[in-house]
Amino acid sequence: MSTPPEAPSDAELITRVLVRDDRRAFGELVARHQSAVRGLLRRLTGGDVAQADDLAQETFLRALRGLRGYRGGAKFSSWLYRIACNVYFSHDRGSRDVPSEPPALEEGSAALHLLPDTFLERYDLERALASLKPRERAALVLTYANELTHEEAAVVLDCPLGTLKTHVARAKEKLRRQLEEEP
Repeated sequence: MSTPPEAPSDAELITRVLVRDDRRAFGELVARHQSAVRGLLRRLTGGDVAQADDLAQETFLRALRGLRGYRGGAKFSSWLYRIACNVYFSHDRGSRDVPSEPPALEEGSAALHLLPDTFLERYDLERALASLKPRERAALVLTYANELTHEEAAVVLDCPLGTLKTHVARAKEKLRRQLEEEP
């Protein structure tokens, strides 16, 4: 019985894209990383799936155009996160819109008591995250939801380690205060 061939590494796929302009190899990179990139962008956009999908598409287009600039020093996923954050920050600067908050739940709503506690807790967390400044939100999402180290998140956000730690600490404090205020 033969063993199935090993999937090519990110580095091998990148080489195939750069040397042979292999679009299928890039498609495999996208398939491998799109879920994580879309998840990051959904958290950054306050759960706006359509906006996150648009930003993810822009992220991968920029990644394809800039693939020659990838130096391999960091993980490919971290490089993609950096592009995704830059796409998000560019969009955020251009729109000047406050990130979309989940719609308000009315206290008197008959259906409110039917919602599971985990849904209500997530709803409160999403509302609190939407109130953070974009870089604070990104620092928190990268370090907690995406489980990057502070050092990796600082590289992704292209900021000094101390600045990243300040963003995380401020974001956590703001979230704590806001979640304590919730009735």
